Amino acid sequence: MGVTGIVIQNIIRKLLTGQDYRSEILTLIDAEFLQYVVDFFKQIVKAKLNKESVTADWYTEEFLSSNSLSNSEVFVYSGTDTTTVLNSKQIVLDTILKYHDVLSDASNSLGNNLDIASTIKFRGVSFNLNLNESLILSNTLAFKRSILQDKFWGEIEKQVEKPLMIALCALFQVPKRYFDQKNLPESERESDFYLFDGTGKDYPCEVKLMGKGNPESADAVYARDSRVLVANTLSDLNKQQMDENGIFWVELKNADDYKRFEHVLNALSIPCKPFTGDIQDVLDKILPVILSDEVQDSVTPEVVLREREQDEDSGSQLLVDFE
Repeated sequence: MGVTGIVIQNIIRKLLTGQDYRSEILTLIDAEFLQYVVDFFKQIVKAKLNKESVTADWYTEEFLSSNSLSNSEVFVYSGTDTTTVLNSKQIVLDTILKYHDVLSDASNSLGNNLDIASTIKFRGVSFNLNLNESLILSNTLAFKRSILQDKFWGEIEKQVEKPLMIALCALFQVPKRYFDQKNLPESERESDFYLFDGTGKDYPCEVKLMGKGNPESADAVYARDSRVLVANTLSDLNKQQMDENGIFWVELKNADDYKRFEHVLNALSIPCKPFTGDIQDVLDKILPVILSDEVQDSVTPEVVLREREQDEDSGSQLLVDFE
């Protein structure tokens, strides 16, 4: 399951109107995780059915040692962090099996004092799992959930950052040439977005969506020598430090917070107009121009943006003229 343009549009709407956008991401995580749980338990049932006699090592044989599994699958089934081992198949397997033995010993020691079992039932066929097996499967599912969370949060931030900035520019009627991201020098591609003044001077911008007063938001600005930070949440200390260092910031936390972006544009001598209309109505016009509704297979921001033909004078034109 991928991230669709519709989801990105919904997130931008919520960011610009002071709403909690996290529900959009959690819905994607939940949907993919629940499908994984169903498929995983189907594999458990299949593995049990294929065994004439089920031994204590059935999970190791079917889900850890099988030659048909990739390294990434083995990592998930074992609940092991992929960053802790090398990529060699044998090294991976040796490390995984040692970890699995430790986990089994720990769950077995709990079993001396607990008598807990779970049951999987599929199409009328039931299988009992002892405490050891239940804990191992729970560990696998918890690890898979963690992987999905990292995947979607990171993927969505990458796909939202550029469309969000373009939506802000369009909202305040900034001519396209002042935020055109084409033909940037390779040395300038580290930042999330660039604004330009009338002389062509560039102003690197950072977009940070995660974290409650996250200090990493400010750290990224200093590391990349950025002049503008747009974030959903900033601490008072973040704001104070950026003010002291001449860095402009926009916190998208409340309904009208996006209006601070006009102040940033004026301070950078970038042409713009105040926005006083209905933001939802205007976003109805802006977002379809920036994003298609199709599923995006890439997290590269350029892929998310719909290409538009430009004539020689297009740089002075508005992306969307909604007046």
